[in-house]
Amino acid sequence: MDNGEMIRYPTFDGTDVSAFLVGEKNSRGAVIVIQEIWGLTNYIKNYSRRVASLGFLVLAPHLYSRKEESEIFSQENIAMSMRLFFEIPQEKRGDKDSINAVMERANPEQREVITKLMMGRGALEERMIKDLAMGYEYLKKEFEPAKFGVVGFCMGGGLSFRISTRLPFDATVVYYGANPPDLNDVANMKGPMLGLYAGDDPNINKGIPDAVNTFLKFKKQIELKIYPNTKHAFANTDGAAYDKAASEDAWEKASSFFGKYLK
Repeated sequence: MDNGEMIRYPTFDGTDVSAFLVGEKNSRGAVIVIQEIWGLTNYIKNYSRRVASLGFLVLAPHLYSRKEESEIFSQENIAMSMRLFFEIPQEKRGDKDSINAVMERANPEQREVITKLMMGRGALEERMIKDLAMGYEYLKKEFEPAKFGVVGFCMGGGLSFRISTRLPFDATVVYYGANPPDLNDVANMKGPMLGLYAGDDPNINKGIPDAVNTFLKFKKQIELKIYPNTKHAFANTDGAAYDKAASEDAWEKASSFFGKYLK
């Protein structure tokens, strides 16, 4: 099977986005795979290869590929920055003194990650949505697929949900991702959504009832599976929360979903 290649495509601000491209370039269906908070990891590349093995062309953009972020936003720096930031109790994460105390302990790279990824997530994700939209346009222009799917994990799961309210995706898969800022945007969705959630993931799961009610409100299709006794990121084969049974079942559901709606 095609092992994939790294390519670059132009984005909205005149820079380029690095991305992993794999699969049949003359396929009728294309899928965008959206990274977790950790970046374009081996897990995301392997998942992309797996989707490609179903007969699709797959693009996985590296959303930290700009020059000012490519080295700083490493898995190691992100993990340490998150550890520092989440030492602040949730109710004090808007408190200036609490944030300053953490920033004093962080090195310059960690301060950059905390500023952009924890404190400025809204602006960063809006830029990511634009970069993903340009990836969609790249696939559309270069390969002319008839149908488009999108799948994302954690942060990428939320981005997958959001971008499907802005672009006409034929199938959307969300692995434990947050709802869009405005759920009424669900009215704009073209295709159905499959949501795959961990049973022990309160911050994400508290949004599920509102999401379901909004899909009902706008008469849109949603399918859900919640995996009891699993934690956030259960599908990541390289992560501490990996659950083999849940991960494989989620893959079967996602692959069948794409097969049904993209072929």
